[in-house]
Amino acid sequence: MRDYVIITDSTSDLTSDLINELGITVIPMEFNVGDKSYLNYSDEREITYKEFYSLLRNGESSSTSLVNTATFMDLFESFLKEGKDVLYMGFSSGLSGTYNSSCVAAQTLQEKYPDSKIYTVDTLSASMGEGLLVYHAATRKNSGMNIDDLRDWIEDNKLKLCHWFTVDDLYHLKKGGRVSATAAFLGTMLGIKPVLHVDNEGHLIPVEKVRGRKISITTLLKMMEKTAIKPEEQTIFISHGDCLEEAESLANLIREKLNVKDIKMNYIGPVIGSHSGPGTIALFFLGTER
Repeated sequence: MRDYVIITDSTSDLTSDLINELGITVIPMEFNVGDKSYLNYSDEREITYKEFYSLLRNGESSSTSLVNTATFMDLFESFLKEGKDVLYMGFSSGLSGTYNSSCVAAQTLQEKYPDSKIYTVDTLSASMGEGLLVYHAATRKNSGMNIDDLRDWIEDNKLKLCHWFTVDDLYHLKKGGRVSATAAFLGTMLGIKPVLHVDNEGHLIPVEKVRGRKISITTLLKMMEKTAIKPEEQTIFISHGDCLEEAESLANLIREKLNVKDIKMNYIGPVIGSHSGPGTIALFFLGTER
């Protein structure tokens, strides 16, 4: 069996330690704050996550760019030249055109390397939801699963990867067109906190509106209680937009109520954070359905 690599995007929001432990390759995606461009590296070499969220809180605007085809071609080919196959797990096509760029690169390189396997999978996932799917995939690869069986496993299970979010500030959802300006204004005045999820098409969809931050956080737990598959056997992920204390509060609630096997936590990186804003809390787990 030929060796192969798992590649994903920095939108997976995995920590550097976990990336090294899993043995995966992560493509840093670009974002812009003010007139400066950065690459989103997990080790925060260009800007720390705290600095990024501080800039947003001080009124700076941030935008993002998709990964282009040439970048994918260069990265994929560097492994193909070593005689390795490639399995790319991409950021949801419902949120970015990045996955489409990877498909063009794969198709072009397949003609040049006809004996190699170059697979691209649309995870239909984001943030540490994408990261949790990658975590499960890499664990299976490291246990000996071949590239074909792993690709099939990902396709068969990706719609069980549940994403639940809540945001503290509606401004960034308004900016991204997720809520209207009127809804954002009234919601802010009334203390309304939306609860959102990523649906089966990989889109970020508002599901509920609750009043107050504490209720919005406990609602994430309630959503997990409804659909989680054997939570006591699961490693779950929580990501946050520079609100660690509240994320840890959610983690403690989940440990108390569901006795999960393990919880891994990290910041929501600048690419996703550009659209969700400071104060976002997100919960990811395997469930019966999204």
